[in-house]
Amino acid sequence: MENTSTSTAVQKKGKTIVVNPISRIEGHGKITVDLSEDGAVDRVRFHVTQYRGFEIFCKGRDFREMPVITPRICGICPVSHHLASAKACDAILGVTLTPPAAKLREVMHMGQIIQSHALSFFHLSSPDLLFGFDADPAIRNIVGVAKEFPDLAVMGIGMRKFGQEIIKTLGGKKVHPWHSIPGGVNRSLRVEERDAILADLPKQKENLKKAIALIKKYLADNEELAKRFATVETSYMGLVKNGMLELYDGNIRIKSPRGRITDEFAPKDYCSRIGEHVEEWSYLKFPFYRALGFPNGSYRVGPLGRVNACDDISTPEASAELAEFRKTTPDGIVHYTLYYHYARLIETLYGMERLEQLLHDEDVLSSDLRVTAGVTNLVGVGVIEAPRGTLFHHYEVNEQGALERVNLIVATGNNNYAINKGMEQVAHDYIKGPDVKEGALNRMEHVIRCYDPCLSCSTHAVGKMPLELIVRDSRGEVLKTVTKE
Repeated sequence: MENTSTSTAVQKKGKTIVVNPISRIEGHGKITVDLSEDGAVDRVRFHVTQYRGFEIFCKGRDFREMPVITPRICGICPVSHHLASAKACDAILGVTLTPPAAKLREVMHMGQIIQSHALSFFHLSSPDLLFGFDADPAIRNIVGVAKEFPDLAVMGIGMRKFGQEIIKTLGGKKVHPWHSIPGGVNRSLRVEERDAILADLPKQKENLKKAIALIKKYLADNEELAKRFATVETSYMGLVKNGMLELYDGNIRIKSPRGRITDEFAPKDYCSRIGEHVEEWSYLKFPFYRALGFPNGSYRVGPLGRVNACDDISTPEASAELAEFRKTTPDGIVHYTLYYHYARLIETLYGMERLEQLLHDEDVLSSDLRVTAGVTNLVGVGVIEAPRGTLFHHYEVNEQGALERVNLIVATGNNNYAINKGMEQVAHDYIKGPDVKEGALNRMEHVIRCYDPCLSCSTHAVGKMPLELIVRDSRGEVLKTVTKE
């Protein structure tokens, strides 16, 4: 469930602080800050306290059920799991989709990119940018945006609805749709449905360009903040096709912090390249590039990861915007975490341009939708670029098609190390002892919002899991706890 609370309740329990939970993100977590004896920040951790059991309870199921089961991981990005799962099932069948089926899946995917990026920017992050990190939490929320910036709020609502309607048209409903099936899809577009989407597209693109102008102005006006805020130099990962940005199907590319291509490989080979580090204080794993080890092999995914990893974008307007984006740094590699918002809108522009290309292709009206086959391979890997980053579905089955092993690496997990490092930097900048101001806490939360994490995807909720900020001294004694209900 998306948490949009903005209030902060402070409860003093002896020498305790409690913050609970992180506001304006999807899911729940906990932050702990350890202080040295002089009150300086010693250690910061972002804990994900939810547990996801999907890998375990899917064992024994027929693999063909997975495109319907796995979207239940999350109500915000079910389409991403739906498509990644279907791709893994295609691999088990050993089939190549018909061109109409592949294009129709991509149409739904563009709808997901548009609606999810709109939610992240307009609803979850814009209150901080418009009102400031230190603004009264009573107005620093989407309700406050609707009151003070009604045109922008309506713009965001309309853009999200546009993407959701695409999903509903193909999948029957906006949340947990059913469209992709192993070997294809179950329906095409009707002419009137295609034409309705195309008719609304110019308005959405015009509104998006206004949002791009807004974020560019914010970053220019706050240049020093933008370059300092939670900035961390990492490698970057994303799908590419012939070097171009790719969101549905391509090779996985990893680029170094200096822009050198470290590796590029087929999704099916991810196990030999990507490892998963575990810490006892979080259910969320820490993926890393095996050749460099942990933490040196940590990387970032999502909008900033993808626009750094690719050579260019194949659609003209998004390509031009990417060129502007890259002028920020001498080598064109942008490490600034606040620039996730800008990259997110560039990707939305690509999504709209790519959607227009697909809808003008007559294949989306075709009835050649499915290839049938039995179990051909005992392992299937499906990889897709979810709005939040690279998503892996890995299934192993027996000869009857029953699942024997399931592994999911979800976008937010890929960013886990960078989120922790970014929060650590912000904590050092804004926390000077146990008397923590609300604006400092909100800045720490905004580090997480930049990545637009989906904690339910990354784990899975078991009961009520609030977020806490705990400040400890060098002996480990709790000084203060801030809890957000």
